[in-house]
Amino acid sequence: MEENLGFSHFLAQIDHVGMVVFILLLLLSVASWYLIITKSISNFIASRRANAFLNHFWEVDSLQELKIEMKGSSTDNAFAHLAKLAVDVTTDSQRHGLEKLAAAGGVSELLTRTLRNGIDQEATRIGNGLTIIASAGSVAPYIGLFGTVWGIYHALIQIGLTGQGTLDKVAGPVGEALIMTALGLAVAIPAVLAYNAFIRRNRIWMARLDTFAHDLFTIVTVGNKSGDSTAKTAAEQNHNPQFTPTATTTSAFEGRQ
Repeated sequence: MEENLGFSHFLAQIDHVGMVVFILLLLLSVASWYLIITKSISNFIASRRANAFLNHFWEVDSLQELKIEMKGSSTDNAFAHLAKLAVDVTTDSQRHGLEKLAAAGGVSELLTRTLRNGIDQEATRIGNGLTIIASAGSVAPYIGLFGTVWGIYHALIQIGLTGQGTLDKVAGPVGEALIMTALGLAVAIPAVLAYNAFIRRNRIWMARLDTFAHDLFTIVTVGNKSGDSTAKTAAEQNHNPQFTPTATTTSAFEGRQ
């Protein structure tokens, strides 16, 4: 009796349909755990790099010094990439003159579009893989339930053919079929928890990036980054700053938030 209740016996007894269900659950589990681990490591590294960049960014005293710093620095995080885009916009505007800017709608409009595109690209990047994790969390229980139903049906057919319907004969096959439900839950629960955690992290990350874009817009348009003590203090504390944009900034980014 005990030998018939082992997991190895369950694998030996399931038919082709049950094996397909089991392999599908296994693939979903491997894919979701791979994404959970890799995205967790990537998010941790990105946060460290971003915090280091922000601490260094607010130590720069002028826009001209910022341009020099950004020429030799690597854009290994979203905040550095956004700052590089803003610096490149101002450099190109000075190089090509007012004719190109007039066709583009002016410096403010060009800078707004550039920063918005950078934020949209980062939102797309951090969302990669979340669809698979969400699919594993939502579909795996139903796949496991299907495996359970099919296993119970298969077990009842075998019991009907043999004519042995006693409790000791039914408990083993039905218990083995219920393993599919347990496997489905084992795949879904970590995926759902990880998905919710990633969504919350991405929401906070994009809020910080959006606020930093407002700061960049003000710095570049005004041409002086010294004296922005409110944004500097918030960035050094690594919080989501309660930045109050100027009228020009609010107008340029209207509809973003």
